Amino acid sequence: MKQLITEHDGLLLARLEAPDRVFEVSIETIEPTDVTLRLNRDGERVGSIYNDDGTERTMARLTTAREGSDFISVAVPKAFVNSLLDTAIDSDRVTDLQKAAGYRLRVLSDVEDT
Repeated sequence: MKQLITEHDGLLLARLEAPDRVFEVSIETIEPTDVTLRLNRDGERVGSIYNDDGTERTMARLTTAREGSDFISVAVPKAFVNSLLDTAIDSDRVTDLQKAAGYRLRVLSDVEDT
């Protein structure tokens, strides 16, 4: 899988490419909770990353303006989520560092440092 997490045009761009899926989002901030990372842009939530049913499967959910669908969900590796969270912290885009530490403990504790 190819991943890119970088600053672009005043936002944090996160992109993951795999043969079977592409995930891309541009955000201003990440708002962590116990088990969810809320992805925000222009004062609104544009998506979230959450651990689906406590398993290894971590999902990214993006809101859309498509007719007949209000969101898209794709599986994303925890290593990608870990890198995204690291970059967001380093670029001062996380709204609460204490909650980010709790999220990392609950959801990403089995991920090796990237």
